Amino acid sequence: MGTAVEIETPHGPALAEVDEAPGARLLLVLTHGSGGGVDAPDLLAVREAVLPAGVTVARVVQPFRLRGARAPGSAVKQDEAWLAVVAALRARHPGLPLVQGGRSNGARVACRTARAAGAGAVVVLAFPLHPPGRPERSRADELRQAGTPVLVISGDRDPFGVPDEKDAARLVVLPGEGHEFRRNPARVGEEVARWLLPWLLEQEARYSARPR
Repeated sequence: MGTAVEIETPHGPALAEVDEAPGARLLLVLTHGSGGGVDAPDLLAVREAVLPAGVTVARVVQPFRLRGARAPGSAVKQDEAWLAVVAALRARHPGLPLVQGGRSNGARVACRTARAAGAGAVVVLAFPLHPPGRPERSRADELRQAGTPVLVISGDRDPFGVPDEKDAARLVVLPGEGHEFRRNPARVGEEVARWLLPWLLEQEARYSARPR
């Protein structure tokens, strides 16, 4: 079981479930979709896949969910709250590089705020590229504005669409999966670890090579 940490934000409290990795090398901050929670099977699968490699995982319940709202509301307020959460978590884990991400609406938040948060990479699960049946209302610009490497994992049956490969550092499309990754959520965790851990090794090698 993780440690529950309440964090004040400009738009009400958030709650982070933090699983500390022994000898932590990285802080991974994840959040939920608009109607879900941090116990979504894919988020739990990511946690289980990366913890043994020294990745401390914080799963964040955003303020709108804590106060019982059914929809996220203003993107500006959501992003402001997220940046406050990430700043507080980084202060609790000084010196660790940051990767942030989430599923669905949470992935949108992670992409929009990646630059401001100082994230080294973004993990995007089930990015809602467009509303179902409305491909003309693309949100691809949010992926592009991350300004840092982005891993995108989508199901080929997701009614919210699948992003273009050119808009991600890596795109993984899981056959037979929809928006919730119900068939095999463990595969999501495996794919995140397969991409994230080499990325972390590369960052560590770059840091070691810097002149002291």
